[in-house]
Amino acid sequence: MSKGKVFSFKYLLFDIIRVLGAPGLLWFRPKKYYLTKEAKKSVKGGALMISNHISLYDPMYLMLSYWKRRHHFIAMSDLFQGRVKRWLFTKVFMCIEINRENFSIASLKEITTHLNNEELVTMFPEGHVNIDKEGINAFKGGMVLMAFRSNKPIVPVYLKRREHFYSRIVLGVGEPINVRDFVKGKMINSKEVEEVVNHLQEVEHQLEVICEGKKK
Repeated sequence: MSKGKVFSFKYLLFDIIRVLGAPGLLWFRPKKYYLTKEAKKSVKGGALMISNHISLYDPMYLMLSYWKRRHHFIAMSDLFQGRVKRWLFTKVFMCIEINRENFSIASLKEITTHLNNEELVTMFPEGHVNIDKEGINAFKGGMVLMAFRSNKPIVPVYLKRREHFYSRIVLGVGEPINVRDFVKGKMINSKEVEEVVNHLQEVEHQLEVICEGKKK
C-alpha cells in the first residue's frame, strides 16, 4: 500500500469496486516479468506508472496487477462527457481529466498533488489505444514534466496482448526511473525531456522482448 490511509471516505466507492473485483485475480492470474532485480521491489509511495496502451481494458489489467494500490488514471476529457460519465470517472474511478489539445497547469498541479501525497498515478503516454498488432507508438513528453515537478519516479510497464478470454495477464516491469538523474541544472530543458522519453521508450522495448519472447 501507499503511505496513504488504508481506509478513506474519499476512496470508499473505489475501494468497494476494488474488493468486488478481487475474484478477477483468480481468473486473470497476473504474471510479471522483471527487467532487473531492482524492478522486483514493491511500488511504494508516490510514483508515476506508465504503460503501453493496447485495449480499453488496460486500466482494469493494471489495477488487478497492482491490486493493493489505488490508481489515479489520467484520462482524456472526451471520456468525461455527460453527468453520469463525469461522476463515474471522477468520483468512483478517481480519474484525472486532461485535455489532449490543451494540457493545463491546473491538470499538472492536480497530478503532482496526488504524487506528492504518496499516491500512484497511472497513464498511457502513447496517448491513445494502439490498434496495431505489433509495436509501441512514440511516447508523449508530458509524463517527464510530471515526474520532474513532483520528484517522484516513473515506473515503466509493458502489457502483453491477451489472445483469448481465458488468457492470463502478462506484463513486464522495469525499475523506477528518477527523471532528475538526467537533469544537470535546476530546471529541465527540452533536450533532457527528449533524453528521458527515449530512455523510457527503450526500456519499454526491452520489456516487450521479455514478454513477447522476441529476439533483440
